Amino acid sequence: MKLEGIHHITAITADARRNVDFYTRVLGLRLVKKTVNQDDPTAYHLFYADEHGSSGADLTFFEYPGIAPGQAGVGMVHQIVWRVASREGLDFWEDRLRREGIEVRRNNGSLHFEDSEGLGLELRVVETRDVPLVAKHPEIPADVALQGFDGVRAYSVDPERSRHFLQETLGFALTGDDSFEVRGEQRGSFYAYDRAATGGISGAGTVHHVAWASPTEDHLAWRERVIRGGGHPTPIIDRFYFRSIYFREPSGVLFEIATIGPGFTADEPLEHLGQSLSLPPKFEHLRARLEQILTPV
Repeated sequence: MKLEGIHHITAITADARRNVDFYTRVLGLRLVKKTVNQDDPTAYHLFYADEHGSSGADLTFFEYPGIAPGQAGVGMVHQIVWRVASREGLDFWEDRLRREGIEVRRNNGSLHFEDSEGLGLELRVVETRDVPLVAKHPEIPADVALQGFDGVRAYSVDPERSRHFLQETLGFALTGDDSFEVRGEQRGSFYAYDRAATGGISGAGTVHHVAWASPTEDHLAWRERVIRGGGHPTPIIDRFYFRSIYFREPSGVLFEIATIGPGFTADEPLEHLGQSLSLPPKFEHLRARLEQILTPV
């Protein structure tokens, strides 16, 4: 069995409207699903991705209006890395972000910046055979658009404590002292550590979890494998758009393994993804109430 790289990354925002503006208007992603946190349906769950809502390009946010800013620390992802095709693409993004008043730091083949709530982001020139996962945007040519995730960086007090679990249980391939590749038949991503000594604070601008992609037929076997490796996964949870298990890897980062499918067209046609509030059937009876309390976007 192999995991097909990153499925999605979920973070936290205090302001859904500002969040939508930044990730759709500025970064050019498509809002592909406007739904609720299924563990707390009074909170939004917003999904941004490529034009088709593909796993591997799917950044999601829980909205908790007015929540205090967080701070990444030990056991948390602190940087999300997207792929771009060329240095010309980095030139485009450096100019676009600066015109938005966003501070950027350029380093060889990458561009570092933060969103309006302090979430660490990076665009990196990557040569890969993976299919580019691109959203359409009137101001962003397809050849410079974001092409899906390249990977994430997390904080650990001692990355060595996670190495055996990542390699032997999850099949991550060691590529450096504290970095790994997660590659399946179709896609791949990296997972890397930076060292830190203090814990973080969950809040706006922090990552809640990172999800790895599994073919549906392997999902139950992955849960059993995590248990054999000493992990403590949740039961399989039906999220309607995919199925999930959750557990913490030894450095404390919250992992999810999510199935590739059924996908976001389970309840909306592709051309209308993200245009209205989508509720899995078990939450449909709450629609009238939720439409009153969720932030209009």
